[in-house]
Amino acid sequence: MAEGNGQLRAFFERVERMEEEKAAIGEDIKQIYAEAKSGGYDTKIMKRAVRLRKIPIAERLEQEAMLELYLAEAEGRAVE
Repeated sequence: MAEGNGQLRAFFERVERMEEEKAAIGEDIKQIYAEAKSGGYDTKIMKRAVRLRKIPIAERLEQEAMLELYLAEAEGRAVE
């Protein structure tokens, strides 16, 4: 491990700068959801849709099918 060359401090500073940017982006995202909510949109559903859009369609369809299977079993009903 190198000592005294400032490399470690530079790493800390870079991480701290990224954390600040991350917080600012988080605030921007909150504002977008607030705008959507004031426009009458359900932000819980929007957030879920954003998460789901990150998953490849084939994987998402497989997850949805498994979820339906699990729910049917938990509720004691036939799978539709």
